[in-house]
Amino acid sequence: MTYKNKWALITGASAGIGAAFARSLAQKGANLVLVARRKEKLESLAAELAAAYSVETIVIAADLADPLASSDIAEKLASDGVNIDILVNNAGFGMPGNFTESDWAAHRDFLALMVTSYAHLTHAFLPGMLERDYGRIIQVASVAGLVPGSSGHTLYGASKAFLVSFAQSLAGECEGTGVHASALCPGFTYSEFHDVNETRSLVSQLPKHMFMEAEPVVEGALEAVEKAHVVYVPGAWNKFTVWLMKALPRPWAALMVKNQSAKFRRATAD
Repeated sequence: MTYKNKWALITGASAGIGAAFARSLAQKGANLVLVARRKEKLESLAAELAAAYSVETIVIAADLADPLASSDIAEKLASDGVNIDILVNNAGFGMPGNFTESDWAAHRDFLALMVTSYAHLTHAFLPGMLERDYGRIIQVASVAGLVPGSSGHTLYGASKAFLVSFAQSLAGECEGTGVHASALCPGFTYSEFHDVNETRSLVSQLPKHMFMEAEPVVEGALEAVEKAHVVYVPGAWNKFTVWLMKALPRPWAALMVKNQSAKFRRATAD
């Protein structure tokens, strides 16, 4: 894979899977638009990758929960003459606890980031990709979007299921155009995600075989979107989990998720 002279926009690029995407795409020759809230981290990463791979970089500090953020990003890039060829929608976070434990404003911002910004940025850049007969769109979803919902993190699995379905629809609409759309569905991945949502102590008690490093997740996702593989699940454990949930009758799968979730929460509360 080579992306020489292509422009890639990555949201949530300051750490974890987003930063791994930035490094991999820069190594493959892509120029980068790095988007996240933490400007200093973005600037540090941009400087590192520009020096290492001689790529162009643009840093945009933005909170994608802001309804105006996506259009502001698109307008800035249009005014700079930058055409986005590769879009990685990755920004996100989790909200632990039951649905009523957070106020509506928090849920509204969650949906604005995890659903609306993904759709808005795709809508902004897809027409240009179609005009140029080339594009790669990766929606970073999750295994949680492929299995029955569990208690707690109430909107997380639902938002990821939306992204899976969204990618499938885009892939069908773009078939034969040179634009590929894919949903990346990782499981537990080493990153700051669990620190930000204050669940590090919980997930640290999970077996190590359930976790993956960000780099192989990203490399597999890029290979998958090149091959027009629409839903990509990295890692043997994650593939097994998704297979099992699909093989079981839906009520059984839902009961298994419910029991395992309750068991995990009881264990971590002790």
